[in-house]
Amino acid sequence: MSEPIVYLNERFVPASQAKLNIYDLGLVLGATLTEMTRTFRAEDHVARLYRSLKFSGITVPLTPEEMLARTKELAEANCKLLGPEEDLGIVHFVTPGENALYAGSAGSAGTLRPTICIHSFPLRFEMWRHLFTDGAHVVTPSIRHIPPQCLEPKMKNRSRLHWWLADKQSQAVDPRAITLLLDLDGNVTECAGSNFVIIKGNTIISPTTRNILWGVSLQTVKELAPQIGMEFIEKDFQPYDIVNADEAWLTTTPYCMAPCTKINTTPIADGKPGPWFKKMIGAWSKRVGTNIEAQVME
Repeated sequence: MSEPIVYLNERFVPASQAKLNIYDLGLVLGATLTEMTRTFRAEDHVARLYRSLKFSGITVPLTPEEMLARTKELAEANCKLLGPEEDLGIVHFVTPGENALYAGSAGSAGTLRPTICIHSFPLRFEMWRHLFTDGAHVVTPSIRHIPPQCLEPKMKNRSRLHWWLADKQSQAVDPRAITLLLDLDGNVTECAGSNFVIIKGNTIISPTTRNILWGVSLQTVKELAPQIGMEFIEKDFQPYDIVNADEAWLTTTPYCMAPCTKINTTPIADGKPGPWFKKMIGAWSKRVGTNIEAQVME
């Protein structure tokens, strides 16, 4: 059986041959900008990647259109290796490149040639099935979100050590818990791989854009809200507001969205997925022509 291909530095190679140099600044400094996408809204993910690159001062030799063309070529090849009920996740990542001097500082690296990679993996929907049956349990550990004064949250990056440490604390409470970080003032921010919103009445409440990576899936929820009779607002809120919410949701690329039914072991509302969730995921499924919930459950 053939193996997947990977796009790495201007060429496609078999996945087993895709290697990063140990001097790459993505490893040395953790300086990596990334995106994860499905077939939904790939253009939006690539556009966000290029905004992050511009802000970071990294210039790549591909235009966004060329990046999308390479992505489509990779997806078409790797989808042929999937079963009939499987779907593909696609990852883009870019680093500043290799620092031959290995000085540990990008400032002394001289001229850099960015490392560009596109790779894919089969989406294992069974990993998220419990989120649709039982709902997510979010835990707020003692570790706080990196302040926007230190690291711009609008860039999707792989500087993730604080998330790793936070997950260890959350999983000590519940092995399946999803970490939800607070900022230094105790406001809710986001999860490691998803945005987080609460519902009061017919209003979806999201943390403000100053404190989070504005997700493409979150944008989809905002766009669909008027279609099902909901409002969408941004404002600061705290764990107290989650406990007293009518519903809470996670929004993310791999499974689009899921209900959150518990925070720090306390049930949200009746501790079950709510009616607004069903309406929203139904509207989303209609938009993309795929029964999202059935895809995960079946």
